[in-house]
Amino acid sequence: MSMKAVVIGAGVAGLATAAYLAHEGHEVTVVEKNNHIGGRAGSFSSGGFRWDTGPSWYLMPDAFEHFFQFFGSSTAERLDLVELDPAYRFFPEGLDPIDVSDARAIFESIEPGAGEQLDRYLESARETYEVAVQHFLYNNFTRLPLHKDVTSKLLFLSTLLRTSLEHFVNDRFQDHRLRQMLSYPAVFLSSSPKNTPAMYHLMSHTDLTQGVLYPQGGFAAVVDAIADVAREQGATIRLGAEVAEIVCSNKEVQGVELVDATFLDADVVVSAADLKHTENALLPRHLRTYPEQYFAKRNPGIGTVLLYLGVRGELPQLLHHNLLFSREWDADFEAVFDRPNGFSRSLYISKPSATDPDVAPTGHENLFVLVPVPAQPNFNREEQVAEAAIDQIAQWADIPDLRERIVERHVIGPQHFAEQFYAWSGGSVGPAHTLRQSAMLRGSNASKKVNGLYYAGATTVPGVGVPMCLISAENVVKRLRGDTSSGPLEH
Repeated sequence: MSMKAVVIGAGVAGLATAAYLAHEGHEVTVVEKNNHIGGRAGSFSSGGFRWDTGPSWYLMPDAFEHFFQFFGSSTAERLDLVELDPAYRFFPEGLDPIDVSDARAIFESIEPGAGEQLDRYLESARETYEVAVQHFLYNNFTRLPLHKDVTSKLLFLSTLLRTSLEHFVNDRFQDHRLRQMLSYPAVFLSSSPKNTPAMYHLMSHTDLTQGVLYPQGGFAAVVDAIADVAREQGATIRLGAEVAEIVCSNKEVQGVELVDATFLDADVVVSAADLKHTENALLPRHLRTYPEQYFAKRNPGIGTVLLYLGVRGELPQLLHHNLLFSREWDADFEAVFDRPNGFSRSLYISKPSATDPDVAPTGHENLFVLVPVPAQPNFNREEQVAEAAIDQIAQWADIPDLRERIVERHVIGPQHFAEQFYAWSGGSVGPAHTLRQSAMLRGSNASKKVNGLYYAGATTVPGVGVPMCLISAENVVKRLRGDTSSGPLEH
């Protein structure tokens, strides 16, 4: 049956959800509080530079391909993808940088025997990734995933869940640089290696095996492509339309009321906004599946201070993707998760001008710098963190005049995410992927108190990151269809 649907939020998850729902024949309206699409995957321009404001690492290409193919298209048709080789440059503190291209050769050169060990590690990562895609990611867990692919590997999978990524990696490799190269994806999961289940070593398959791509135009081009699909399917996108309340009657969703008192009636409401905000700001107390006390016992993940820098002259010392890791990085994760107002000395730099000529004026470079900090909206050290990061990059990457060459500088932190996106605790990525916040333990994408209310995006299942947001949109449609299968929908 054709229904009216309202989707809250025009980020990746909201736009993708709108595309799927409109494809199903529903009348879909997306309402977005800000005056631009993309959400955290936004775009910012100043002084001739253009920065992606959030995601910058294109992983899981199969998830994007599946999304576009579902609508009769392809990534080749929608995006101009460039493979990055080397995938990134790794700056270990006090040691020479490493360009990550032939990972096996690098591992073997650093630690004899580690090349063969890496082969086994990546084979395990591939196997785990395939099981996850077929049975865990595209799954609403309305029934247990008891397919033989899962039950035949139950001991292996349970071991991966009970073991930390840190222990899993450290048990196989001795050199701290190799350990860091395999453990850093925990940050992409808004967590730390010691609190991330080893199941997530599958991330190394997406990085070292599938390779790292860059969409020309950045993630803004990805967002535009998803929005184009949504509009082509018939969805309407309304900007500057903030939701004040999800209106319900007798535990049935009726629609949404905007802050300007406009009422949009709907048979289905899908919130791709932050889950905590959705539940505790848009619903009355008695209709909250996830009240305040639910979040009090959970981990909001990492916050970030982001630097958008325009730099005069070339920076050959940096590749497109760069990782700076301190020698004793346990202290970095403690600073983020255990110390108020701390910040990490391990950081990430993207230089998209290495690949995309349109992101900076001629003769200049574009830098996006990410420094993990605690997820706390009252974090007030953004400028101090930015100063420390610039000094660190100048020293570690041997760019002594970096500070003098900066012609554009913009800094944001957790307060920005709290105000702009109503992000829980000012987190920039989403809830951490700890054991208690993974798979079916991450929560449900359907309200238990309101019929017709569903959730999508990084703050619900299956998790954080742009590919996961695409998958979360598909899972909403599966739930509406009553589809209890555990894999991707057929094209």
